[in-house]
Amino acid sequence: MKAEVIRLLRECDTYLSGQELCESLHVSRTAVWKVIKQLKEEGYAIEAVRNKGYYLVESADVLTAAEIRSCMKSRWMGHKVEFREETDSTNTEARRQAEKGALDGTLVVAECQTAGKGRRGRHWTSPAGTGIWMSLVLKPKLEPSCAPMLTLLAGLAVSVGIEDYCGLKPQIKWPNDLTLEGKKICGILTEMSADMEMIQYVVVGIGINVNIEEFPEEIARTATSLYLETGKKLKRSGMIACIVKRMEEYYEKFLSMADLSCIQEDYEERLVNLNREVLVLASKDEYKGICRGINKTGELLVEREDKSISQVMSGEVSVRGVYGYV
Repeated sequence: MKAEVIRLLRECDTYLSGQELCESLHVSRTAVWKVIKQLKEEGYAIEAVRNKGYYLVESADVLTAAEIRSCMKSRWMGHKVEFREETDSTNTEARRQAEKGALDGTLVVAECQTAGKGRRGRHWTSPAGTGIWMSLVLKPKLEPSCAPMLTLLAGLAVSVGIEDYCGLKPQIKWPNDLTLEGKKICGILTEMSADMEMIQYVVVGIGINVNIEEFPEEIARTATSLYLETGKKLKRSGMIACIVKRMEEYYEKFLSMADLSCIQEDYEERLVNLNREVLVLASKDEYKGICRGINKTGELLVEREDKSISQVMSGEVSVRGVYGYV
């Protein structure tokens, strides 16, 4: 009920009477009063005026399951929200939920992570009140070889979702980072549980630097936040909803084709290293080439000096001039 109260107040541009809330929600005046009281305690600025009702003056940047659900515009993805004030990692929590039988599209969000995970076991700093730390549980009926494509799918969904919400257009650094002005704002980590023939579930973790005001010296040259790029504090729940809506859209297309041909053009349009020199760092090889986009299974296409095209499946791709490392 709390999510519905938030949604009704947000959608009304004037006072909403207690009676109207009662009738819309089929609850008592006392129940409505209790919810309003809880919302004020969580940080919402709500005016209560006798004979007028309630008016949402300002929607605070609070993260709760009710707040997130009140913003959702997707048809099914993200409608089941598991919110934690603090957790070790949203990916780890999402895996726990998946093992308990979580529904396809379950969304796990945390205000703070104590052991956030990045690619290759790196630590992801995720303090409270500053970012979006979220994971989606997905259960595609596909072979395990399809799972890596979900990282690219999520990258596009986050980039377009952020643009939908605040107008900024992050670029994608294949395979799992988003950048603004050459600095990282988002990392994506995909983990899978599968047998030999079929995916059991995939957890897609997304970490976005939203309202971070400054970074430690050791990463300040390579990391930024949406706040630092816009000068504005952004409300995270609305951005989460935009991202989930886009993810649902692309995920459904992906399931119908089992490859990325449905988003390939849109993905390449945002690919920061397209037609630029890259350095491919693999375990047994190292070479430079020109990035020519991706193929329909998400491999990076790199044109070598002899004009041959290598399809990069794994390893780390460094992009000259974006991160400053080559």
